[in-house]
Amino acid sequence: MIARTQQTEIDSHLFKGKAILVFGARQVGKTSLIKNTIKNDSFLWLNGDEPDTQLLLENITTDRLKAMIGNHKILVIDEAQMIHNIGLLIKRMVDNFPEIQIIASGSSAFELADKTKESMVGRKEELQLFPFSYQEMVNETNFVEETRLVPHRLVFGYYPEVIKNPGKEEKILNDLVDAFLYKDILNLEGIKKSATLQRLVQMLAFRIGTEINYSSFGNDLGINRLTVEKYIDILEKNFIVFSLNTFSKNQDNELKKGRKIYFWDVGLRNRIIKNFKPIELRDDVGALWENFIISERKKKLSYENQFKDTHFWRNTQQAEIDYLEIRNEEIDAFEIKYSPNVKVKFTKSFTEKYNPKTTEVIHKENFWNYLL
Repeated sequence: MIARTQQTEIDSHLFKGKAILVFGARQVGKTSLIKNTIKNDSFLWLNGDEPDTQLLLENITTDRLKAMIGNHKILVIDEAQMIHNIGLLIKRMVDNFPEIQIIASGSSAFELADKTKESMVGRKEELQLFPFSYQEMVNETNFVEETRLVPHRLVFGYYPEVIKNPGKEEKILNDLVDAFLYKDILNLEGIKKSATLQRLVQMLAFRIGTEINYSSFGNDLGINRLTVEKYIDILEKNFIVFSLNTFSKNQDNELKKGRKIYFWDVGLRNRIIKNFKPIELRDDVGALWENFIISERKKKLSYENQFKDTHFWRNTQQAEIDYLEIRNEEIDAFEIKYSPNVKVKFTKSFTEKYNPKTTEVIHKENFWNYLL
């Protein structure tokens, strides 16, 4: 079994009087992580995908909860976002059974996180799990082997089943998209126009690393810009994509409002646009590499609990910085280029205004310095 970085984190929160919530997209390994955590304890496992579990937990009384849990030390609710009023239910469990460890997993932060904020203040620890990371795979094999495989990862990504089944990558990614991606989002969010959502996801996949214009997207899709914004927000809360907003301190020539969208897994992105060509035959290597580096970097920050704001920067003269990390007003600025031979000069209109702590170029011959 490939060791997960979050294993130590989840183990450290056990039996501290709080529920543990594990968020992440379908098939990123949440169930395996939890099973590896509870393997030596007495536990009760409930699957939120099952209709009988949903019916059992809906409006269940405290007495019935106590009888159901019995002498188990741990209660696990897998895919808990499928349970009605799950936040209030977990709150009651934590308040009434503090000696029981509650662990809930969810592939949608919309249902399990946003609706539980008020009711679970001080009662939960949240962890996010992603597809495997470059760092996790280096730890599993070795630096040389995994680095040699990066061109392959740029095409097929890091989903666990993809990693574990070489030669079957396309089929697994096809099944993942067909079985889970649209189904979960449509079911959970009550979206009726499935074709519109699919077209939007495809448009985002073709435009990774470029600014998103909601009004333009809306015109192309026949919906208004607010609906486009809502759909993208849902995709983010279901851990399919993430966004970078532009950084600005209201300088006259800066772009004040802008947003770029990236996918948490480039293999999933390539499946959406149905392009599994090797890197040497692609015309989107620059965008793919940018997505890969930023998503891997954000995994690293998340797993190491480095709380940094992440942005891009651009001014009205089209000068741009690909990626910024900001903490306590200190700025690390990065340009991301696949080839180490590309000449990069950080624009003075940025460096003289913001005096960044570092300015670095990440390319295929040094990227490991930023991901390990």
